[in-house]
Amino acid sequence: MNKPQTLLPLATSLLLLSSCNSYHERNITQEISPTETRDTAEDRPLEYRRNGKLKDAAPLGATYTLDEQRSASIQLEANVDLIAGLENQRRLLQKRKAKTRKAGNLTIEHDQLKKVVSLLQRAASDPSFDLSPFLRAHQLQGNDEKGSVYYTGYFTPILKVSEKPTDEYRYPLYSRPLDWVGTFPTRAEIDGEQVLAGQGLELAYASNPVDVYFMQVQGSGIVEFTDGRRILFANNGDNGHRYRSIGRYMIENGLTTPQYVSINSIRNILGKNPEWMDEVLYSNPSYVFFQPRKARPSGAGQVPLTADYSIAVDPQYIPLGSCLLASVPVHDQRGNFTHHEYRVLLAQDTGGAINGPGHVDVYTGIGKQAKREAGYTHHYGNMWLLLPNEDLLASLP
Repeated sequence: MNKPQTLLPLATSLLLLSSCNSYHERNITQEISPTETRDTAEDRPLEYRRNGKLKDAAPLGATYTLDEQRSASIQLEANVDLIAGLENQRRLLQKRKAKTRKAGNLTIEHDQLKKVVSLLQRAASDPSFDLSPFLRAHQLQGNDEKGSVYYTGYFTPILKVSEKPTDEYRYPLYSRPLDWVGTFPTRAEIDGEQVLAGQGLELAYASNPVDVYFMQVQGSGIVEFTDGRRILFANNGDNGHRYRSIGRYMIENGLTTPQYVSINSIRNILGKNPEWMDEVLYSNPSYVFFQPRKARPSGAGQVPLTADYSIAVDPQYIPLGSCLLASVPVHDQRGNFTHHEYRVLLAQDTGGAINGPGHVDVYTGIGKQAKREAGYTHHYGNMWLLLPNEDLLASLP
């Protein structure tokens, strides 16, 4: 939601995993030698840096800029996952209040977002249908105002737990206290002083507080009980305290260096230095509560997330329910950027550290492989918000 879970030597990161239902820690990569790829719309070679940023990109001048050339070349590579994701997007828009939303310099009607989904669903079911005349692609400015959007990844972890506390499983995962009066306690008060203990809020117990922390960072997770049962623990809100990066805290206090700020490295450091555990974890006062649900992992849009297509966004710039054309950065088996792949992405989630027009978080799925993919997702690409071409829609049979 920011997060290599494996060591990435090229990343000068303040990094760390991210949760899309809760919050994210940002990973900032170093720009080094360029690599070359080909822009499919212009059919000409373009030079990209190893972090995925286009060299010599021109300023766009506004949050969104209509891209006529990209609008004329929109294509849809449909598969079962995208088709399922589009249906979830339709359901998301049905659930949300129909109102006009402001996104940067664009004013977006709820009905416009529904029309885009309908057009994409038609194209997915009819490969002969030409989308491009009926859609307009508006390029997102990015934080650098040159179109660079930072792509990170998040996933749903699987955490082994016990229903009852034992000598091994003694770190609780809590549900949200519904009758709490006043300011919610901090992480240090919840885990250190155990101010919520004995109130019937304990949902399960884990064997490592770092595992609990990182599941909170992801915002939800699959728990596996000692008898083999698995259930989703979904986000049930947080304690309202401002999120602070433990990776940044460790760097600022000399406990690690920027190139060693990843889930694995932090886990290893704290495992070798358990006396630092409380200090580091409690440096982040924010705390996420869970609720058991018999459902698939879902985001802020309250529909199931689809791996590789669902993204977390800042809804002030990208409304939930939006469909976006994206040049998604692709990496090799070592996590190094190689090229971009054009794909339709679906805004179905949010994240506390996904702020502004220059950062999105791609959902990568459940379990170890999804964790690995999320860890390797930390490069730049471009992104275009799709809106209907109202002038031509009336002629659509």
